[in-house]
Amino acid sequence: MRALITGGAGFIGSHLSEALLDQGHETLILDNLSTGSFDNIAHLKGRPGFEYFIDSVENEPLLAELIDRSDVVFHFAAAVGVKLIVEQPVHTIETNVHGTEVVLKHANKKKKLVVIASTSEVYGKSEDVPFREDSDLVMGPTPKHRWAYACSKAIDEFLALAYWKERKLPVIIVRFFNTVGPRQTGQYGMVIPNFVRQALAGEPLTVFGDGTQQQAFTHVADVVNALLKLVVEPAAIGQVINVGNTEEVTISRLAERIRELSGSSSPIKLIPYDEAYESGFEDMPRRVPDLTKIEKMIDYKTVHDLDEILTQVIDYFRKK
Repeated sequence: MRALITGGAGFIGSHLSEALLDQGHETLILDNLSTGSFDNIAHLKGRPGFEYFIDSVENEPLLAELIDRSDVVFHFAAAVGVKLIVEQPVHTIETNVHGTEVVLKHANKKKKLVVIASTSEVYGKSEDVPFREDSDLVMGPTPKHRWAYACSKAIDEFLALAYWKERKLPVIIVRFFNTVGPRQTGQYGMVIPNFVRQALAGEPLTVFGDGTQQQAFTHVADVVNALLKLVVEPAAIGQVINVGNTEEVTISRLAERIRELSGSSSPIKLIPYDEAYESGFEDMPRRVPDLTKIEKMIDYKTVHDLDEILTQVIDYFRKK
């Protein structure tokens, strides 16, 4: 199999590329390095079957050529991270919606399978936890830019499913729930790398809000294994599929555990959302997936627990 990964120098894309190569597949990476990093893929240079292109999905002639050369497209190129979303809402919406539009348009010419990376953010403010793929989406009001990302990814999903329904383009939509692990950056608001960096530097661990919000974190290796199984599963075509973990933890407890595992004496500091982001910022109190669909489809199981994830991330930052 030859796979094109847009945003392939990003966190998940780089791990997926590595796994594909390990299985003997070929990998093409397209990334403009706006949020990805060449460091994530530098160790793959020179491996048989690996090629990379530092460019944007908006370079349509190049995109069309790479899609033609590929059997499957993993579309991961997107604006990500709460900090980036709040600070650059125009960039977020245009990047996510237009990028997906051009990928689907060119993939449709030869009916290439497209895997669309979506997010648990699309569930919005819903309190119907755990979130099922057919649950209602409850978005916040348009003046709150925080919801621009969720809305843009929901539009991506609608568009991909429309291509499947109307034009028979095979698509799979995966909603990621807090994928974490080595190589993830805290630059755009990702909580675990930020806490780890702060703990190792002896700085206060900054918990936004009151710290009672609960999340479930998934090791990137578990996510990659799921992706590799989904692309060869016919039942996944035309489906929206949660990929995540159900082991919940409060953000305050997460900070405490990182402090314990790293041997840090850093204090934990609560910062109101209004100070951290913008006035009136809203967050999701719980973000937990219903995994019934993926468990039935590919016998999905996570094998990395939270302490293992945190230990690996701490070790990664210590070696940087």
